[in-house]
Amino acid sequence: MKSKVRFPFVYFYLEPKRVYMYKMDSTEYLTVSNWTQNGEWRSFEIADEEAFETFKHEETNPPEGFSIFVNQDVLNDMVEEINNSIQQYRSLLACKPFSRDPFKEVDSVHIVSSESAAGTVRIGVQHPKAVIGFTEFLAIGPIWKLHEKEGQKYRNEWLFDHINSEQEEFEGENKFRNMLREIEDIPETLPIYIWYGNDASEQTFLRFILYILRHKTNVIYLMNFVELYEKYITTKDAQQEFLYTSYLASQDVRVLFEKRGEVKALNEAELYQYHKEWNTLSQAKGVLRIYRDNAIMEMKQNHYDSLILNTIKKLHEAQEQKDFIKTGSVIGEVLENRKEFKHADYLEYRIRDLIYTGFLELKGVPKSMGHYRVKLRS
Repeated sequence: MKSKVRFPFVYFYLEPKRVYMYKMDSTEYLTVSNWTQNGEWRSFEIADEEAFETFKHEETNPPEGFSIFVNQDVLNDMVEEINNSIQQYRSLLACKPFSRDPFKEVDSVHIVSSESAAGTVRIGVQHPKAVIGFTEFLAIGPIWKLHEKEGQKYRNEWLFDHINSEQEEFEGENKFRNMLREIEDIPETLPIYIWYGNDASEQTFLRFILYILRHKTNVIYLMNFVELYEKYITTKDAQQEFLYTSYLASQDVRVLFEKRGEVKALNEAELYQYHKEWNTLSQAKGVLRIYRDNAIMEMKQNHYDSLILNTIKKLHEAQEQKDFIKTGSVIGEVLENRKEFKHADYLEYRIRDLIYTGFLELKGVPKSMGHYRVKLRS
């Protein structure tokens, strides 16, 4: 595939003799699931690849109707090229009718450790603001060199090979790259607030984001909602269940943000320490992390296997006879007993591994936790 840009148009040449044109109309980045939105697509036939070098769609009659027939890999490459072009020309696109600059007329930027919690921050913070939700759960999967494309590819391949996902292929990858683009786009005149909690995923997120921001000069404030919640809303005993930003209510965010004047901006020494910690974390290739004693600890990938097997044994003992148990029921029971870990898909991956290694018997098709049942192998 060849491509070229003639603002606001992005052209793609694909064999045989086909050109696809995308007209950029918005500053919104695309994914493989919404690639038809926020812009105009058209297709053209041309004589050969050489004609692509001088191709202008205004001088060519398009065929009636529009359809695009490419595989997911090619579509992903097209989406990435379009997003790179949107970022390059974002200031021009922001001037177009019905488009907008997401950082215009805002007085702060909020980076939040999950997409769901980002929605709560959007409601809770009353001031004009831009909110960026983090798209990954970093307690699981490799984070080796995640700040580089090589590491992002390594993580994506591991997730594809091990984690059952309901998302379209490349959707998570697109969202992650788009989030990084949004962070790159932040004007350095705006203060940045980072919202996070006290679990492995959100503490890893904090160090990753601070490393991504290392070349920016923005003033940065850390909003550890667990500590802030304890200080301004309730007592230590009452907040023990609150580990994640997903527990935040919009009214809590409102109260905590009103107290932001008491939160000190990060200084250079603190930033250096967080960057140093990320450099250490990103050198390892482990796939499971927990947060204990104020530290992110890498665990063996089979860390929860004995708990899974003991849970199934307990569920068997509650039955009149040892029968197959819904995988979702097993995972629900494990999560009930491990409130610090909330990634059901990782547990489902470990159950599949226990099947493959002969510890469990299977009934059904393991394409998702709702499609099969398991029991201890006799």
